[in-house]
Amino acid sequence: MNRLIAIVAVPLLFAYLSIAEGATPQQQKMKDCNAEASAKTLKGEERQAFMKSCLSAKGPEPMKKATPQQEKMKACNKEAGDKQLKGDERKKFMSTCLSA
Repeated sequence: MNRLIAIVAVPLLFAYLSIAEGATPQQQKMKDCNAEASAKTLKGEERQAFMKSCLSAKGPEPMKKATPQQEKMKACNKEAGDKQLKGDERKKFMSTCLSA
């Protein structure tokens, strides 16, 4: 019985290896995009959108650098969070911080 399994398994292994080695660039891209989507644990429509973007010729848009105003907003928001400000106190702090 074990010998029969080995006789069947060995040719299948070689067939798999020959197919894997001869992957086209598009197949390799599909494999890479699929692995990345799995690593991000994307599902459903999110996964479809990611795969479409990943497999497109231009790929996903590069990350844009934040503007100075966005950087300032991020810093002020972090500081307000560190101070545990809420409601009107937070609004007042953010207004003062962003206008400085």
